[in-house]
Amino acid sequence: MTDTVLQITQEELKDLIETLIEQKLREWFGNLDDGLELQEQVYQRLLRQKQAVLADERGQPFAEVVQQLNLG
Repeated sequence: MTDTVLQITQEELKDLIETLIEQKLREWFGNLDDGLELQEQVYQRLLRQKQAVLADERGQPFAEVVQQLNLG
């Protein structure tokens, strides 16, 4: 049998390990938020924020954010 080792950077290895750990924890514990409900106060705040964004009273267009962060 032949063993093969990938040539990856330390950052790629770190990301790989983090992903594998997260997957295993999800497998063991599932979604710990399942079955939980939002408090009415939190729900109402999120609803107001959503309405403000839809009315252009809050938020920035995605294209502007991309440009500001030099991502595009």
